[in-house]
Amino acid sequence: MTAPACDIVVFGATSFVGQILTRYLAEHLAQQHETLRWAIAGRSQAKLDGLRRSLGAAGQSLPVIVADAASETQLQALCAQTRVVVSTVGPYALYGEPLVKVCAESGTDYCDLTGEVQWIKTMIEKYEPLAQKTGARIVHCCGFDSVPSDMGVWFLQQHAMRQFGVPATHVKMRVKTLKGGASGGTVASVINVVQEAAADRSLRKALMNPYVLCPEDHGFNARQHFIKSAEFDPAFDAWIAPFVMAAVNERVVHRSNALSGKAYGTQFAYDEAVLTGPGLKGRLSALAVVAGLGAFMAGIVVGPVRSLMQRFLLPKPGEGPSPEAQRAGRYDLRFFGRTDEGQVLRVKVTGDRDPGYGSTGKMLGQAAISLARDLVEDGAKAGRPGGFWTPATVFDTRFIERLTRYAGLRFEPI
Repeated sequence: MTAPACDIVVFGATSFVGQILTRYLAEHLAQQHETLRWAIAGRSQAKLDGLRRSLGAAGQSLPVIVADAASETQLQALCAQTRVVVSTVGPYALYGEPLVKVCAESGTDYCDLTGEVQWIKTMIEKYEPLAQKTGARIVHCCGFDSVPSDMGVWFLQQHAMRQFGVPATHVKMRVKTLKGGASGGTVASVINVVQEAAADRSLRKALMNPYVLCPEDHGFNARQHFIKSAEFDPAFDAWIAPFVMAAVNERVVHRSNALSGKAYGTQFAYDEAVLTGPGLKGRLSALAVVAGLGAFMAGIVVGPVRSLMQRFLLPKPGEGPSPEAQRAGRYDLRFFGRTDEGQVLRVKVTGDRDPGYGSTGKMLGQAAISLARDLVEDGAKAGRPGGFWTPATVFDTRFIERLTRYAGLRFEPI
């Protein structure tokens, strides 16, 4: 069988995040950190050529592949040329299925940055048996949704096992610092999820299930705590408010527990929230966050209000934070773990860029490289068979090392 021409293809390279990812890979490879054959792909030859020219010397010999997200024939030709596809084409619920289907059929590894739980669930149900048969490793949520959360819990559990010999059965993640903006693509994905849930009662019920992404035989029944309002958290001696990304991160972490043979325990509990501070000021800040989130979600559901928000307030597709804003962004996530015996462990995960874009581009790039390099040994797939994985179950310490060395993240015990 002829080896593919490329190790990695960036699909959706001219999208907002796709351009960030492409430039990051070009810079990373120019510094000779890796030797990889890669290409950029999308539906517009002219835009791809323009992106390639913008890379200067790094783009001169970069192959360009024209493929439309809706054309399985073109996607099949794309997959035949590579071992890994990294996709930034969202909202994935609208545009992502054909590529996942073709990757599952062809045995091509795949990763993306989706946070669309309802779509991930559908993809697992429809294509996991096929991916298991062909050997395709499908890894969703390789951006800020949900690498820092998923790998942060994994990192904490590794330390818990070394220190205590048992896992932390109750883990909390609290956002201490989060500085960054939103792109039109992310806003479009959020709007699509909310609209789908508003129109489908069964979907709303499914999305409320913390184990919705776990295999059907997961056997978990631990009651999970949903932070829906302002609360005081004694573990952090501060007030907390709901975290908008908890809805996907919590479910990914529970799937990781299920896929790892219940390594975190059968009664594992996990929740995420935003720290707003101590005292009255912290409480008022938490209440303001709750009110703001409620108003935003209500506005999305009401058609006329949504139209006004999209026209005057929200970024449009292709728009997002400037390079300067991305560099100025950062995040600091704190994890608290407690074992059944009451032993406590704390760790933190920090990032040096805007979380959703500057940092996500680097995380996604290293996920693709890890699939292409770390998880391939002598032509075999390094003990990771085909199927739908999470970051914490397909990757390992090498991924943490990559994120630390090349992507501006730090994982530290406190």
